[in-house]
Amino acid sequence: MPSPKAKSTGRSSGSPGGGGGNGRYEFMSLNRRTPPHMLQRQGSDPTAARLRASESPTRRRGSGSSTSSTGGGQQQLPEEDCMRLNPSIVGIALSSLLAMDLWLSKRMGVCACEDSSWGSMRPLMKLIEISGHGIPWLAGAAYCLYKSDSIAGQEVMLNLLMALILDLLLVGLLKALVRRRRPAHNRMDMFATFSVDGYSFPSGHATRAAMCGRFLLAHLVLAPPLRVLVLLWAVLVGCSRVLLGRHHVTDVAFGFAMGYAQYDLVEALWLSPALLQGMLGHVA
Repeated sequence: MPSPKAKSTGRSSGSPGGGGGNGRYEFMSLNRRTPPHMLQRQGSDPTAARLRASESPTRRRGSGSSTSSTGGGQQQLPEEDCMRLNPSIVGIALSSLLAMDLWLSKRMGVCACEDSSWGSMRPLMKLIEISGHGIPWLAGAAYCLYKSDSIAGQEVMLNLLMALILDLLLVGLLKALVRRRRPAHNRMDMFATFSVDGYSFPSGHATRAAMCGRFLLAHLVLAPPLRVLVLLWAVLVGCSRVLLGRHHVTDVAFGFAMGYAQYDLVEALWLSPALLQGMLGHVA
């Protein structure tokens, strides 16, 4: 008959965590990999032991560090591919100005087409548009120069004609350089357009209105009501560009400033009939 001691010894040796036949329980450490000879002594499955070892905190820490190092390497992108998280104040101001310009221009384009909110005013706006076109002004200045009998009148009309040609050259050059598209709600049904007229910046009508307005007020003797009408005409020409959807607000504002400055250039390059005759004599 076996003794109770032998039963307890056999039970301890057949336990999963037993250390052979010594009757003591042994616990495996999770922080280190169990050697293969210990797996054989404990009678465990080597595959399961390897799985347990792979799930140990040390292996998990190693895999986490390798992943973080790999992720850190992926985050080191070239400087040109990285998104700038701290744009400059100038860039933010320009972007805000552009957004406000687009929004305000679209809201003010109330005569862009017949079914707009002010579509019934479109024929009047187009008439004002023609009054500020370059072709009528060139033809009118050339006709007045031909019909003028006085030297003073010929001098004024000659410089006005030169100013109009200078305005066309400067505006066309600037439009070709900037190449800003016209507003999306614009209808290209303008009178006598050219290739550069497909661009929006700056407004040639606004530059011409500002320059001609200053020219007429400075060199023509006008009564006060007529002087007010000249100023009102120049403002209406600029406003018609936005109401018809031809230009953005900044195009017209820059056009007014450019036309105002162009008159100073015309005064600096003022041509007298004697100077013109001398130049023609040297050419001949």
